[in-house]
Amino acid sequence: MFYFPAMAESDVLRAPHVIEYTYTRSTGPVIGAFLTGLRDGKILGATTPAGRVVVPPTEYDPITSEEVGELVEVGQSGVVRTWSWAAHPLKDQPLDRPFAWALVLLDGADTAMLHVVDAAGPEAMSSGMRVTARWRPAGERIGHMKDIECFVAEGAS
Repeated sequence: MFYFPAMAESDVLRAPHVIEYTYTRSTGPVIGAFLTGLRDGKILGATTPAGRVVVPPTEYDPITSEEVGELVEVGQSGVVRTWSWAAHPLKDQPLDRPFAWALVLLDGADTAMLHVVDAAGPEAMSSGMRVTARWRPAGERIGHMKDIECFVAEGAS
């Protein structure tokens, strides 16, 4: 049988530790160009050696791991491949009202991009529906994914 005498709170050993990552990551030439494109109201994708267009662009082909080629502009509209309804948005989410997270396959792209669709409700969403980007005003864009405020059903304002 073990006996542990009662310890006063002041006898407890403590070792506070803060985990920090005190560095800034460089975006590099591919992601940097993509973010600059967003700031300028363009969506860029990277071409793979097989001729596919990856959006958002990566530095390496996700299938073969080969370096990507040139960056090309893709369309600002596309098709919702799949989606999920966020009925109760959390603090810091893109919209302060219910919305859909969706994988959007933009015209000219071979991979879908995750973004937000502003829709009246889940009944207004469907896989296969066409959507188009709604941009923040040009003076408010900073080279961030949030420069595309959201996607909306094609023809909606």
